[in-house]
Amino acid sequence: MNRRVFLAASASLAAYSATGRLPIKKAVLLSMLPKNLAFKDRFQLARDCGFEEIEIGTVADPKEAGDIRKAAEATGLRIHSVMNSDHWRFPLSSPDKEVVGKCVSGMETSLRNANEWGADTVLLVPAVVDGKTSYGDAWKRSQAEIRKMIPLAEKLKVVIAVEEVWNKFLLSPLEFARYVDDFKSPWVRAYFDVGNVVLYGYPQDWIRTLGKRIVKLHFKDFSFRQDASIKKRVADFVNLRDGDIDWKEIHAALGEIGYKGSATVELSGGDGAYLKDVNDRFERILQGA
Repeated sequence: MNRRVFLAASASLAAYSATGRLPIKKAVLLSMLPKNLAFKDRFQLARDCGFEEIEIGTVADPKEAGDIRKAAEATGLRIHSVMNSDHWRFPLSSPDKEVVGKCVSGMETSLRNANEWGADTVLLVPAVVDGKTSYGDAWKRSQAEIRKMIPLAEKLKVVIAVEEVWNKFLLSPLEFARYVDDFKSPWVRAYFDVGNVVLYGYPQDWIRTLGKRIVKLHFKDFSFRQDASIKKRVADFVNLRDGDIDWKEIHAALGEIGYKGSATVELSGGDGAYLKDVNDRFERILQGA
């Protein structure tokens, strides 16, 4: 750790110690905002509901990308991250070169979106393990393709942030850490989703293991509940603080690693009243309440 990074981390920890509130910007997904509104109105609604930033999916149409940039500039709502759109349909781990090519093209568009909008990361699901793709092949193929993207990411000053999802890949924090470390590049880091690991782990453990590798966060809750109508336990994503995640442990873990950045809530959408409630729940998590 060089002196500049050390001082920044120390300042972050000092702020956390003094207030108890995590130094994290609250962001919302564009998809959570009413689709019947113009971009500027959606962005303004997010600001009015208390959000400071937004995350947006890949936009291939230059005019639409320009409209989004203007909406951000007009409202002061920063676009902090781009969620790549083609990594599920066209995974980098596919044995089909044409499929891989479509994903690479989508990532190039995403990186250029991020550069135009002033975002500093692009979220990438790195691979999908399925009946045609083994775990080992998913690892090797995806890393080979991501390495080819690093020069463009560096040129555009945008981090490729790989995320753990329900893709039967990166199933432990140790693997996730190793996967990121293999690149030996500051332009490949971890996008950690708190809710995605609850089925097979504890998010606070993942946070402590991944540490400084984490560049961005997704917040959502997860519940294991008894459904009386079918007499079975049901596992599903739920609103913040309505599930089984220990948010006080999440707060403690993020404070310990000195995380200072953005977290995007990833839930279903709704109207202004719903969004304000989500923001209030978000704020209580950051306060450690």
